[in-house]
Parts: sequence; C-alpha cells; structure tokens
Amino acid sequence: MTPPPAPSAPLSRDGGERTPRVHATIAGVRDAVARARAATPGSPIVLVPTMGALHDGHLAHVRRGLELGGTVVVSIFVNPLQFGAGEDLERYPRDLDADLAALAAAGAHHVFAPSVAEMYPHGAPVVGLHAGGAASIFEGASRPGHFDGMLTVVAKLLNIVRPDVATFGRKDAQQLFLVRRLVSDLDLPVRIEEIPIVREHDGLALSSRNRYLDASQRASALVLSRALAAAREAAEGGTRAAMDAAHGMLASVMAPHGPVRLDYLDIVDPVTFEPVAVGHRGEALAIIAAHVGATRLIDNETIVLGPSPAAR
Repeated sequence: MTPPPAPSAPLSRDGGERTPRVHATIAGVRDAVARARAATPGSPIVLVPTMGALHDGHLAHVRRGLELGGTVVVSIFVNPLQFGAGEDLERYPRDLDADLAALAAAGAHHVFAPSVAEMYPHGAPVVGLHAGGAASIFEGASRPGHFDGMLTVVAKLLNIVRPDVATFGRKDAQQLFLVRRLVSDLDLPVRIEEIPIVREHDGLALSSRNRYLDASQRASALVLSRALAAAREAAEGGTRAAMDAAHGMLASVMAPHGPVRLDYLDIVDPVTFEPVAVGHRGEALAIIAAHVGATRLIDNETIVLGPSPAAR
C-alpha cells in the first residue's frame, strides 16, 4: 500500500480555498490538534473519519464541522481490519490527490492520512474491540468481523485525535448505531454528530462504491431507494404492509432473472437495531443491502409504522 505524502504546509489559493495540512504520523496530527486548541480556545475539534474516495456525502461532514465553528480534521485510512476474505480491500478506490483537492475546496483544516504500518506497527492488534450481538446481524452477518475492525479503528482514531465532535453518516446506519454505543458504553468524551444521507437527483445514495457500477447497473441500483420509498408509503398499514410493498418493488429486478441480488431487507427499531415486532407502531428504520452486479450497496430510510396519531 502506497504511503501518504509527507506533511505539507497550508497554502492560500485563489478563491479562498485552504490547502489542508497533511499528517502521515500519529505524533504529527496530535501536535496539530494541540496547536489548534491553543490557537482557538473554545472552538471544537471535529473529526471526520473516512476511507477516502471522497464524494459530496463526505464533504457534507466537512461543511457541518465548519458550521459548528470547529477545526476540521479528516482522517483517510482504508482499514484492513474491517475487510473480510473475498471483500474489495485491494481494489477499494484510492486517490489521495483527488481527495485533498476536494477537501481544499470544502475548507478542511487538517488531513490525517496514515499508512497501515503507522496505525498497526506490530501487525494486526492483539487487543481490539468486540462489537457484541448487535454486530452479528445484517451487515455483521454478511461481513463477519467487520464491526469489530471498524470499532477498533474508530477507537484508535478517537484516542489519537481526541475530538470534541466526530461525524458519522446516516447511510451506514448500523455502524452509526454501534459507534454511538461505543461512546456511551465506554464513556468516551466525544459527541457523535449524525450526517444525513446525501443522494443523487434520482435518489441513489452516494457511495464510494457507486463508481464500480456501469450505466445499466446504476439504473438497477435505483431500486434500493425505491423499495425504501415504497415501504415508507405503505407504513401506515404496519410492518407487513411496508415489507410487502418493498419486496414488490424489488421483484422485477431480483436474481436469478434480474441484476439485483438481495442480501437483506428489514425494518428495525433504531434504539436497539433489532427487527421490530409485527405490531410495532411509531418510528422505525427500513434497511436494505443488495448486490448490483458485483457491487454491494446499502441504504436506509426512516418510516413511521401504523396509523398516524391523528388517524387513531
């Protein structure tokens, strides 16, 4: 894996863009954060953890950090611990130069882009985090060990940067749930800021993996957001009605005759991330994962199950 470039000094660009300072080492980013705290007391340090291949969904995190009046630190690290056998670790898109250009335009202050050797100098860590039962379903069932690796690197990043706020995207709903439990269960002194899903004009949720889709596959991928919309529209009829509507939307494109292979579709309680009971009423989260060709995509949407209070 190619190491990131050496740290560079911030430069002023025409149009007011800020070239973020790049840090390849833990010591370097810690020093930068300490200097930022001293220079702007009372201003929050905002961490935006990413794996690079940045798109506007990621940049929404940067914009939110700036809205909070913070010093924005973006981490770019493709974490090998959260990729299982047969997953796309080696082909996961990497373009640090493009990422830095996007972050400069967005106004990020610092980028922490460590190598694998910097983050794991002794190889895979002997001590890590175990995500528990909530990580064995949905994404965890499809990607065993993924959430243990994700929480381990998140804990490391939080300990390295020690931010006041860390942003996580709503699109990775199970990850967001588990990170919130990490912070709550271990009493970590950081606030998790949820960033809404950013979508294309036709509803496709932005993802770094969308670049793997050809034109035909991209058109097929729209069925994920459309299935969730169908569940939302039918949700007043309850869980079964919502699920039937979503499955109905998926039927025409499902394998073996269609290009989409469903991994899971369910409705969960956002408080527990467990599937809701059939008679559940109130807010819930419809979640979906599917393979479109060789590309695995996820999406979710908040729905309200059962008659609205005004109708009861």
